[in-house]
Amino acid sequence: MTSQHIPARWNPQQPSGMPHHRYRSAFDRITVPEVDRTWPRNRITQAPLWVPVDLRDGNQALAEPMDPARKRRFYEMMLSIGYKEIEVGYPSASQTDFDFVRLLAEADLVPDDVTVAVFTPARRDLIERTFESIAGLDRVVVHMYTPTAPLWRDAVLRTGRDDLRELIRKAGEDVLRRGGDRPGIRYEFSPEVFNLTEPDFAIEICNMMIDLWDASADRPVIINLPATVEAATPNVYADQIEHLSGNLDRRDDVILSVHPHNDRGTGVACAELAVLAGAQRVEGCLFGNGERTGNVDLITLALNLYSQGVDPMIDLSDIDSVRDTVVHCNRIGVHERHPYVGEYVYTAFSGTHQDAIRKGFQRHALGARESGVPESQARWEVPYLPIDPHDVGRDYEAVIRVNSQSGKGGIAYLMQTEHGLDLPRGLQAEFAQVVQRHTDETGAEADAATLWKLFSAAYLENPDPSIALTGWSVSHGPSGDRLTATLAVGGEATTHEVTAEGAVSALVQVLEEHDRTVDIVNLVQQSIEAGRSARAATYLEYRTAEGTAWAVGIDVSVIASSLRAVIAAAG
Repeated sequence: MTSQHIPARWNPQQPSGMPHHRYRSAFDRITVPEVDRTWPRNRITQAPLWVPVDLRDGNQALAEPMDPARKRRFYEMMLSIGYKEIEVGYPSASQTDFDFVRLLAEADLVPDDVTVAVFTPARRDLIERTFESIAGLDRVVVHMYTPTAPLWRDAVLRTGRDDLRELIRKAGEDVLRRGGDRPGIRYEFSPEVFNLTEPDFAIEICNMMIDLWDASADRPVIINLPATVEAATPNVYADQIEHLSGNLDRRDDVILSVHPHNDRGTGVACAELAVLAGAQRVEGCLFGNGERTGNVDLITLALNLYSQGVDPMIDLSDIDSVRDTVVHCNRIGVHERHPYVGEYVYTAFSGTHQDAIRKGFQRHALGARESGVPESQARWEVPYLPIDPHDVGRDYEAVIRVNSQSGKGGIAYLMQTEHGLDLPRGLQAEFAQVVQRHTDETGAEADAATLWKLFSAAYLENPDPSIALTGWSVSHGPSGDRLTATLAVGGEATTHEVTAEGAVSALVQVLEEHDRTVDIVNLVQQSIEAGRSARAATYLEYRTAEGTAWAVGIDVSVIASSLRAVIAAAG
């Protein structure tokens, strides 16, 4: 089905003038097989075998390839988080890669449950060099590749299908001859640019390699299908995968693998749809490094599964440490908006988003208490946060950050989490205006320290030094609370004794004697717990000529904080 014409009456876009006629769609470049699709109805319920290729494919893509120390650090980090099959190099391409593979063998650096893979073109001398590098390794995948797409055959290899088929067969025999009967060696074949290769030719040469290498349950052959240059929407790749999977010989003795690149920015979608279509193994790089726009991002794929309740089989509970290692080794940064690991990916600046997140946290905490489980084990359902940042080693400090686009909800969240103040809704709105003026004037973010400074200036510092409560005491009796208060008004101190229903009402009466009226609308008292020692806050809403306003008092007790709030309102 083709996309429908867009009616001009509601879409005023005009032709760009760019020479789009120079390019052909994937459907014009290759026959896309007709498939009785089953993959759209499938679900991913377990992680595929992840195979990071950072030490080969990702390394080739670096302006400054990794030295041995960086390679080893990267390799050991991948082991530590649980990867069990790792492509460690292209030994025939550089001495550094050859020496690194030898280091793994000679220093016994490959754990018993880990398999390493090495990469080689379909050329005898390079195959020989590759086998020299893996001498002494017990568990190795020898990965042979050849470009098979028509453009590569015509422009690069300058050969036809028959000659290329024979070249691949002979190279496969060389691999088999060198591998011999060593049980720890398995074989992988990649028809490079599979996604632009004729389906019948791809099936023919893959089946040839399956038979040549005698695929079996004990020694399965890996058929890896690269989208070397993304050329179509991800559903097309999935159709190609499902078609080939259904036409492979000895299918139960084959591990079907994919290696998507990201030229169209849809590498992750290609990999996920390929798994739905039958792929069992995914090659890619951590955080998507690789030639041009990169390989598929294995971290995003793993955490996409995690967010759906599927175990990713990789431990990403300290994702910042993983990122720091990758950045150090690649000498390439990770974007601030990169899924799951970027600096801002768990951060909301928008006021509506902040309010939703704040309410979501409150609901999550309540649900955990009602279920009798720790918050870290309770089902996660918080707006705008697909996973709990704590699960990947992030804290909540940066989940909400305040700038000129923010609203009262985000400000209230930071005041509560960072300073222990649970501001009433009306005070949230009033203080938000104070913060808005600051962010508009400065154009800068208001962090938790800045919010406290603004709050103190607006509510805790006495705006009217002509009146102050310099001393007080309260005694409780049958007729009410007796307040003894000393006020300094205009520099003159006077002491008053008043009995009322409470100390707040008594102080209001004292202030009236000095023509200071405080008409209280609402009073909220709260204990402060966020790292501050045994303190209390009182939020007091009072009437003004324009409506209502808020005053705040913070002190060592509820009574003391309440009296402070009344004095602040009187000022």
